Amino acid sequence: MKHILLFILFFTAVTVSAQTEFSTKYKSIPAPKFSAKPKKTPIPEVKDPQADNLDIPSIKTPNVFDNTTITPKSKFQVGEEKSKFTMSTETEFANPGDRYVAKMEKDVDKALKEAGLREGRGTLVKKNISLGDFRTKSSYFIVKFRDFGAIDGDLVKVSCNDHVLREQIFLDSNFKEVKIDLIVGFNKLDFEALNIGSLGGNTAEIQVYDDKGQLVTNDYWNNLAAGFKASIVVTKE
Repeated sequence: MKHILLFILFFTAVTVSAQTEFSTKYKSIPAPKFSAKPKKTPIPEVKDPQADNLDIPSIKTPNVFDNTTITPKSKFQVGEEKSKFTMSTETEFANPGDRYVAKMEKDVDKALKEAGLREGRGTLVKKNISLGDFRTKSSYFIVKFRDFGAIDGDLVKVSCNDHVLREQIFLDSNFKEVKIDLIVGFNKLDFEALNIGSLGGNTAEIQVYDDKGQLVTNDYWNNLAAGFKASIVVTKE
């Protein structure tokens, strides 16, 4: 029994001695020290495609025409609203030439009146007028009448040697004719203004043809007052 206890004590002592020796000889190796920490790579930020991007400045293409040192800036550039101020009465869709029509018509009207080719409320001719004297061998004349101005209701009576051939002829834009038989010798053809039209005195264009269709005369009267006559004297040989 004593031998067993001695063995146990001896074994215990040896074990303790071995652990003590191992612990004094063993040194731990410290972890290496680094002077700088490793850099962390930032994770790129992913933007929402639906997010508002109004803060991003727009890219504007430079316009050389905005540089007034190169070329002056026109007030009539495409897309620039023109001024709405105007003293004209024309509408936006009116023909630009219409503004001149009234003046042109007035000038033409004045010229025609001065030439005796249009009616006007000028001074009425209050006397009988002669349209000429003619000699002929023709057996008759064809006399044609029309109103050369505005159609305003002019009326004419036709006579030959005081013999009434047509009581009343209404003058319009188309020629109306009267056949007048001629006697040997003196023939006086009278064309009396029965009224004055609504636009002025009695006006008419007159054409006279012989029996062969040859034009004898082409004349007119203008602003003839009512009751006065335009006459042609014909001597038949």
